[in-house]
Amino acid sequence: MRAILPIGLVVLLFMSCGEEKGQEFDGKITVSGELESVPDGQLIISEYNDDRISALDTLVIDSDGEFSYELTLESPNFYELDLFGEKTVRLALYDEDVQVFYNFQTEELEILGSQDSQLMLKIDELTTQYQEEGNALNTEFYEAMADKDQEKIQSIQEQAMELELNHAERVKGAIAEMEGSFAALAGLGMLNPRTDFNYMDSVIVDLGEKYPDMKLINSWKQELEELRALSIGQPAPEISLPNPEGETVSLSDLRGKYVLVDFWAGWCKPCRDENPNVVRLYNKYKNEGFEVFGVSLDRTREMWVNAIEEDGLEWTQVSDLKYFNSEAAATYQINAIPATYMIDPEGNILAKDLRGKSLERKLEELFD
Repeated sequence: MRAILPIGLVVLLFMSCGEEKGQEFDGKITVSGELESVPDGQLIISEYNDDRISALDTLVIDSDGEFSYELTLESPNFYELDLFGEKTVRLALYDEDVQVFYNFQTEELEILGSQDSQLMLKIDELTTQYQEEGNALNTEFYEAMADKDQEKIQSIQEQAMELELNHAERVKGAIAEMEGSFAALAGLGMLNPRTDFNYMDSVIVDLGEKYPDMKLINSWKQELEELRALSIGQPAPEISLPNPEGETVSLSDLRGKYVLVDFWAGWCKPCRDENPNVVRLYNKYKNEGFEVFGVSLDRTREMWVNAIEEDGLEWTQVSDLKYFNSEAAATYQINAIPATYMIDPEGNILAKDLRGKSLERKLEELFD
């Protein structure tokens, strides 16, 4: 998925931002600014092209630390200033000049002019916050691993999931405040299309109406279209595979119940660690209309069946024993496990990637 800003680990009233901009674009803007306490090195401006970035030029800085560069744009786009290898400033440039001020000693950054770039700076700040919080959790996780503290490991994993959800909500809040700026694309790159597809799709539709010729938006449209069949609210694709006894079982056989389609494997430790939680919730809600449909990505029947027995998995299990080449994995675009889909009684996708506390909360919402 296209990402204007990187993530350590993934919508709105779209009107004009500030003074309304027309679709005609004059093509030339000025990137200028002033740098203080300048180190040795070079000031390089680069341009994003889809998911790649390429250097455009090396900017000249005078004795006062000032620089100015005229840039020709064919359409709205994202740019990057590499400040001597010590600081990166991302810019969203359209038809407004931009000024960048940075002090290498105090690390103070100020962006004037381009409203789109100022809005993008808010996304940058959220990214920094998310990465700092994630790094802190990573440190705790490795310490818990060293101590073999399984309870602490599970707690940290749940905190990481909460962190991702909270981060997504903060990003959506920032996008909502952008009121139609294409800088919102920087925020979309930080969201998970598996869980936020409908939100992302609505953003791209609105941005596409405002910036019909922007290549990055058209790339997003194409990629989201490929995911549309698995978005929330869509009919869940059929899965028909053998169970451990060799009998073909179908997901549609469980129509009328809430079904957790659980992609897992006997060799997958995070899957095995999550199984006790699923067993507990299955036993609590199975008489309320909750079912689990396990799809194993194991390679051998022995490993698959042994894991079922060892973990006490009493629900329907199927597998074609083809690892990630499984027909079901391809249909549901599974490239990592554990992965889950919650299916409603009508056979439509209700939620994705539920596990731990998020699965428990969803079941409480449905049944309690």
